[in-house]
Amino acid sequence: MMTKLALGILDMSPRLGGVSDEEALSQSAKLAASAEEWGYGRYWLSEHHGMESLACTAPEVMLAHIGARTNRIRIGAGAVLLPHYSPLKVAECFNLLSALYPGRIDLGVGRAPGGDAHTTMALSGNFLAHVGEMPEKVTQLCQLMNGSYRYDGESVRARPEPTQPPELWLLGTNTKSAGMAASCGAYYAFGQFMSSSDGPEIVNAYREAFSPSPAREKPHVMVAIHAICAKTDSNALTLAEKFRAQFPESSVGRPDLKGKDDRMSLVVGDVSRVRERLLEIGDAYNADEIMVVSPVMEYEDRLESFRLIAEAAGLGGQQ
Repeated sequence: MMTKLALGILDMSPRLGGVSDEEALSQSAKLAASAEEWGYGRYWLSEHHGMESLACTAPEVMLAHIGARTNRIRIGAGAVLLPHYSPLKVAECFNLLSALYPGRIDLGVGRAPGGDAHTTMALSGNFLAHVGEMPEKVTQLCQLMNGSYRYDGESVRARPEPTQPPELWLLGTNTKSAGMAASCGAYYAFGQFMSSSDGPEIVNAYREAFSPSPAREKPHVMVAIHAICAKTDSNALTLAEKFRAQFPESSVGRPDLKGKDDRMSLVVGDVSRVRERLLEIGDAYNADEIMVVSPVMEYEDRLESFRLIAEAAGLGGQQ
C-alpha cells in the first residue's frame, strides 16, 4: 500500500467565468505559488492552441514567469506537443529554463495536436505526418539532452548546457508512449484522467521495457487524475456536477464516491475520502507520484480544492 504521496498539479490555465486571458494567466501564477506553499512537488502547465477556454499556448514562456515567482517547486510542461516542433529548439528552451532555475525544470513531451484541425495545420502543417515522426523526434530529443546528437555526422549541442538539466518525461495514455519512454530511458506520466485503457498494465510494460539512460537509471511513473475535494462529500459532489453540467461532452466519468468507478472517473469527496482514493490509485499503479487536475468552475473553489487535496496527501505545507 502506498502510504506517502508525492503530488503535483497539472494546470491548463482555464478562463473560468469568462475572464480575460490576462486574468487566467494571473490565476495560474497564483496557483503555482500556492502549490509551493502547500507542499506540492511539481506544477506543470499544458499546451493548447486556438481554444477560447484555455489561455496557455506556450508553457515555456509562462514557466519563466512562474519560476521568478516561486523558489523550490519543480515547474514544467505537461506537455510540449513535440510533433509541432524541432527537438533542438525544444531542448534549447528547456535547457535555458534549467540554467535560470537550476534543479527545478521538467520537460514533459506528448504527441497530441492541442487544438482543432485548422489551428493545428496553421501551426505546423500536416500534423499526421509529424505524428509519424514522433519516435524519431523523441530519440533526437533524448540525444540532445545527453549530448550525443549528431547531424550529418557532426555533433550538435543544445545550448546553454546547464549543470542540472531538465527532467525528461513522456506523457501518454497507451503502450506506444510507454514504449517510447522506456526505450530512451525517460520518466513516464500516464494520463488516467483522459484514458479508459488498462493503465496499470501500460505502466508495468513501461517498467519492464525501461532502458537506463545517462540521466535516469530507474523507471519512474506518475499517474495524472481528475480530483475535486471540498469540506464535505456533498459540497465536492456539487462542484463536480457544476463541471459536468457545463461540459457534458467531457470525457470525465461520473463522480466517484465509492471507489468502484471506471478508470476515467472523477475522484470526489472530503479530505478523508480523497486520501483513501489517492492511496488506492497509487497502490494500483505502484506509482511514484500522482498529478492532479481539479476541474472546478470557480477560481476560489478551485484553489480550495487543491489545498484540501494537499491536506489529503499529508503534504504539510512549506518545507
